[in-house]
Amino acid sequence: MPLRYFTAGESHGPSLSAIIDGLPAGLPLSPDQINIDLKRRQMGYGRGGRMKIETDQIEITSGVRFGETLGSPLTLVVHNRDWANWTERMSINPLENYDSIKMITRPRPGHADYAGLMKYARKDIRDILERASARETTMRVAVGSVAKAFLAELGIQLVGHIVSIGSIKASELPAEASIPQIRDVTDKSPFRCFDASVEEDMKKAVDTAKVEGDTLGGIFEVIVDGLPMGLGSHAQWDRKLDGRLAQALMSIQAIKGVEIGMGFETARKPGSQVHDPIYFENGKITRKTNHAGGLEGSMTNGERLVVRAAMKPIATLMRALDSIDLGTKIAEKAAVERSDVCAAPAAAVIGEAVVAIELVRVLQEKFGEDSIPEIKRNLQSYLTHLPYMP
Repeated sequence: MPLRYFTAGESHGPSLSAIIDGLPAGLPLSPDQINIDLKRRQMGYGRGGRMKIETDQIEITSGVRFGETLGSPLTLVVHNRDWANWTERMSINPLENYDSIKMITRPRPGHADYAGLMKYARKDIRDILERASARETTMRVAVGSVAKAFLAELGIQLVGHIVSIGSIKASELPAEASIPQIRDVTDKSPFRCFDASVEEDMKKAVDTAKVEGDTLGGIFEVIVDGLPMGLGSHAQWDRKLDGRLAQALMSIQAIKGVEIGMGFETARKPGSQVHDPIYFENGKITRKTNHAGGLEGSMTNGERLVVRAAMKPIATLMRALDSIDLGTKIAEKAAVERSDVCAAPAAAVIGEAVVAIELVRVLQEKFGEDSIPEIKRNLQSYLTHLPYMP
């Protein structure tokens, strides 16, 4: 079975954890490479006070021996430093009197608070928000870092970067920019943005939102190089790679839209300006454009994979929106939790992670699941015997 994973833990609980099943044996892996991505997730202009408390460090408790995966389940753990301040409010022991803690009964518009409280028949919104919190994505970034180590073994690279913050748009990436170049620039940017000329405007927009007690969203893009042709399938709905990538990205908290390649713009143009002509030049099949974003018929076509996701403004506003107290039914302002003003730069790192995970799954489906050497042999054989080499 291809890679699958589960995460567990609450935002202010003792720890966060993940179990990865289906990871092949023979993958070189160390905590250090995962910790790099965890740090990248915590960075970015507009992050809140929680990032000053936590320094996320991974602990691997199973599945690795002498720096290589064993093919058995991999367990990852991150301990929450802030747990020391929440031991009573997040205790696992029975509570005799809810009056001893401050229940949250004023749902935040745009958050999981209200729907979750109704669905799970709880009294206290904290029972919902602790798990609905984007703190959960810590472990998805950790799992994604493992997935990226797998992809690197096959010569596949990816990076996430910011396209826009609020209404401030960056210029398009230079066509010649490689993924290592993009990563080097964006890792140094407070907005994970390749276009330094817009960073000051982005900073001003975030600062204005903070002063006004508001929040800002943004759009990020994930690009992938080195994918072989033919990943995914046109044959059944649940094997279509574009649908699988969309689901992975939409599962990230606050993501409200996904597009591939030219995306929504394709609906505004004639077909002659949308589809990518095919040429045969210098003994190779080539394209001069990549409007499809690397996917045709729900399968990779050998071009750079390009996917984007839109993140809405975070639902916790310091200038709280109108709500009601669910206990009294009296109009109140929504509850306020410690939160970010803008977390779109962090979302770009999370986007990298979930795209990497889904790509590992489709690669395993085509080239094998048990060991890295087997997968490499099968991939090389496939590339050697393609009927029409790109």
